[in-house]
Amino acid sequence: MTPTPPPEAAPRLEVSGLEVAFGGLKALDEVSFEVGDGETVALIGPNGAGKTTVFNAVCALVQPRRGAVRIGGRPAPAATTGLAAAGVSRTLQGLGLFDRMTVLENVMVPLSSLRGRAADKAAKARAVLSELDLASLAAHPAATLPYPERKRVALARALVTDPKLLLLDEPAGGLGAADIEALAATVRAVAAGGCAVLLVEHHVDFVMDVADRVVVLDFGKVIAAGEPDAVRDDPAVEAAYLGLEARTDREGVQ
Repeated sequence: MTPTPPPEAAPRLEVSGLEVAFGGLKALDEVSFEVGDGETVALIGPNGAGKTTVFNAVCALVQPRRGAVRIGGRPAPAATTGLAAAGVSRTLQGLGLFDRMTVLENVMVPLSSLRGRAADKAAKARAVLSELDLASLAAHPAATLPYPERKRVALARALVTDPKLLLLDEPAGGLGAADIEALAATVRAVAAGGCAVLLVEHHVDFVMDVADRVVVLDFGKVIAAGEPDAVRDDPAVEAAYLGLEARTDREGVQ
């Protein structure tokens, strides 16, 4: 008798037929995609395409009119308070650091609601800071740091809970070439450790470097999805987004 094969593991994140509307404006229209464990998927598209709305729907900050979000095969939490238990962590465009707290205190914030000794939590936070080359800044107030280091502190805070799904909101924004290269190495290492990564990013070269797959949104719809090279060469993508980026670089268009 042939043994029954084990069921396939559910995607870490599954977005199915997602529709979100704000009044008469449809921000997302039948958006569907998946992110598996150890996979990095990028959401790209022009401003207003719906990328942040996808993040907010996954994080229970907006309620979809139709469709579903599942995390690890289960319905996504209905409130933000359930995200940590579901293994979800997110960075913010605005970083959201507490300026008067030290770097170490900032990174320990997500651990405050978890059980365990304070010394163990501090050790965990210090270990993550060391991985991101921030150990020497642990006692510095967050407000005193240059912007690239503040970005890394925000990333450390997202990583300190060992998430299974990491949402990165424009992680390369405002960074120079060396910092972007270091960020790319970190994203690859996080994915190699089995974490699913979903990122929103306007820096196309960074996306093409780190993403296993790219999902392109325009006016709330998925207009292309696939491996980076195939998406880059898609005429619809070039017309909606990549071509605009090229014109922006050449002409200074905002």
